[in-house]
Amino acid sequence: MTSLFARHAFLPQGWCDDVLLEWDANGTLTTATPNARAEDADESAQLVVPGMVNLHSHAFQRALAGLTEKGGDSPDSFWTWRELMYRFARHITPLQMESIAAQLYVECLRHGYTSVCEFHYIHRDPNGEMYTPPAETAERVIAAAALAGIGMTMLPVLYTHSGFGEQPLKQEQLRFRTDARDILRIIDALEPLRSARVEVGVAPHSLRAASAAEILRVLQTVPKNRPVHIHIAEQQGEVEQSLAYSGKRPVRYLLDEIGIDRRWCLVHATHLSPDEVDDIARSGAVVGLCPTTEANLGDGLFPLAPYLSEGGYFGIGSDSHVSQSPIEELRWLEYGQRLQHQRRNIACTAGERQVGDFLWRAALEGGARASGRPVGALESGRRADLLVLDAEHPNLYGTAKDAILGTLIFSGNDNLVRDVLVGGNWLVRRGVHSAQDVIAQRFRQTIDELRRIPS
Repeated sequence: MTSLFARHAFLPQGWCDDVLLEWDANGTLTTATPNARAEDADESAQLVVPGMVNLHSHAFQRALAGLTEKGGDSPDSFWTWRELMYRFARHITPLQMESIAAQLYVECLRHGYTSVCEFHYIHRDPNGEMYTPPAETAERVIAAAALAGIGMTMLPVLYTHSGFGEQPLKQEQLRFRTDARDILRIIDALEPLRSARVEVGVAPHSLRAASAAEILRVLQTVPKNRPVHIHIAEQQGEVEQSLAYSGKRPVRYLLDEIGIDRRWCLVHATHLSPDEVDDIARSGAVVGLCPTTEANLGDGLFPLAPYLSEGGYFGIGSDSHVSQSPIEELRWLEYGQRLQHQRRNIACTAGERQVGDFLWRAALEGGARASGRPVGALESGRRADLLVLDAEHPNLYGTAKDAILGTLIFSGNDNLVRDVLVGGNWLVRRGVHSAQDVIAQRFRQTIDELRRIPS
């Protein structure tokens, strides 16, 4: 089938009626025409929206979700969580990474993500030696995405140091070790895998883990149209370390020493000064917000209201995968702001008063830019990535068009995604992924293997 009639579809101009969506053999939309006839399509649906982009993922951490929720002898923080994550990452094999990633991607698809940006930093074996081929683990994760059917932007991570000032890596970080030469070799090895479904960019892990000189060395070689992602200003501790090292906050240091533009995605960017908020917005870069992970780790709240007032771009990601739902990310993005400012309906503008519509459209636009792929909208030339919502569910039944996305995001916890199309292929029907049983069985075997490893 290469066409779908939508009684109501969320197009770039907003909700439209009687929309004919057609796509070609490569999975690219060729038509998104309102006021069409149902008999001109292969099948029909009531409510259709573009699939969401997950712009920040560490797939292997899916197997860790829920296992770190126990208080320690001293106050817990991001830094204590990180030590637990390091111990988990010490033993995982490439095949286990693939099975964990496949399970994660099925869950993401079932909840409405149709693309993922994988911030991938386990490149070496447990002894710290590079695999042969050097892109072994990245290729495994790309294979998992192919098995699940999700679109992917692979972001090999530059990770050379343990802290500002080029401090040497710790023993538990040796699996992550890459210098500029390593990353360029990995990117080159992944070049044959680039396609309509797969893009390859690059990700300096952070200014703690990669120096400005190393980042610039990589950027001089990576093609200018490829996405660049970086963790930045996630924790107050990082801000303090950056000030002690350079006299500048991390975002200011990045702006001054490297420079950013619209191909950059600044992940988290939680702790910003007002001038940094303004400069990020003016640059055209995207801020990658991961509210469930940021809440789980106690990171803090992004200054959303002033950023939006300056026209800044943002997208959402599931990061450590304590949640695999874009609904939960968007809900808690707005709720966090309401709690902080003690008022309601913050993510909206004078031109778009509906919070649900604004959040979905803005996250799509930012996510598409961060992915470097033609996704994020139902229009000709974009990928045929879409969600059919369950119009018969009590939450959505009879809902007016302008309240559909607000109801989807802010009403209940049932999954209201019924069917999912990615690149012209139906992957989820009535909430069930076509390969979920086989993938889940492989995931359970992997979990059994990991739990037998001594801590």
